Amino acid sequence: MSEAMEPATDSIDSGSDPNPPLIYRCKKCRRIVATKDHIVAHERGEGQKCFKWKKRDDGFDRDSMPDCSSIFVEPMKWMQSVGEGCVEDKLQCIGCKARLGSFNWAGMQCSCGTWVNPAFQLHKSRLDESRV
Repeated sequence: MSEAMEPATDSIDSGSDPNPPLIYRCKKCRRIVATKDHIVAHERGEGQKCFKWKKRDDGFDRDSMPDCSSIFVEPMKWMQSVGEGCVEDKLQCIGCKARLGSFNWAGMQCSCGTWVNPAFQLHKSRLDESRV
């Protein structure tokens, strides 16, 4: 074996890495749809205070704000409607056609109140988060 190939085989062994990479899979068919490298980070907003008054919860407490219910990612090849030139549409798993989220080039508001532009939103409830 050449010396150039030996480090590559060592990096494949996930047992030696204390922090294996984070991946997101479709809950229905377990197909990988995103990794931590694809996530677009955003600052936490001011919660429901940022929403229209009709969408606010009257008993909302700022200290007990829930985590974001979605992740935002970069556009990827598996997102078929993005490649077709749509401005906004649903995002479906390429394997089982389950609805995973939606996208909008003009942006969307996260459940934390922050506006993300452009937005490629995947709902955490439709994904399994795991480490390889």
